[in-house]
Amino acid sequence: MASDPDSLVRLLGGRTGALDASAPGLVFVGVLLATDQLRSAVLVAVAVAAVLGAVRLLRGRPPRAALLGLLGTLASALVVARTGRAEDFFLLQLLANGVSAAAWTLSIWLRRPLLGLVVGGVLRQRTSWRRDPDLARAYSLASWWWVGSYVLRFVVFVSLWSAGQVVALGIARAALSWPLVTAVVALSWWTVRRVLPADHPGLRHPQAVGAGQDASEDAVQAPEPH
Repeated sequence: MASDPDSLVRLLGGRTGALDASAPGLVFVGVLLATDQLRSAVLVAVAVAAVLGAVRLLRGRPPRAALLGLLGTLASALVVARTGRAEDFFLLQLLANGVSAAAWTLSIWLRRPLLGLVVGGVLRQRTSWRRDPDLARAYSLASWWWVGSYVLRFVVFVSLWSAGQVVALGIARAALSWPLVTAVVALSWWTVRRVLPADHPGLRHPQAVGAGQDASEDAVQAPEPH
């Protein structure tokens, strides 16, 4: 495991995506402070989200990520247009973090940790990792770091949103994006490495156990030499 190249840092990196996600919020706050025009702030934020989405596509990133980023900003803009409250630009993000915390907790309780589903999807393993008790346990324990990050964001956002602190919301959105994501990814990988036995072949090679298991079920992976 010490030399396993498939660390979660590589698989879930996410720093660029997190920066892209926080940019519209920062722009929204900046334009609002500069112009005191809520409509202008919303329009510029949407424009920035559209540009970032286009850049993602040009760089060959999955179109789904670009589309979701733009749709999220558009949805936030619609909420603000309806309520007329600047702090509501961050309302959907607040709710999304609450839902995410609940979903990740439920997945651990059901013994289907979302971290395993995400990494398994990236590695094209489907759910073969679930037949590996060591790997399933590692993903379950590491998933608690993600639960904690969503709970932290939810608590901070609720406090600031309730107080109408728009500027602080924008700053918190950025501060709790890539720095927190980077820390959680690193801690998740550290947890996985600590939990897996020293002789475990790594994330790309789930070890199926039990009678009747067919080794070919794990052929959906794309093994790479260590």
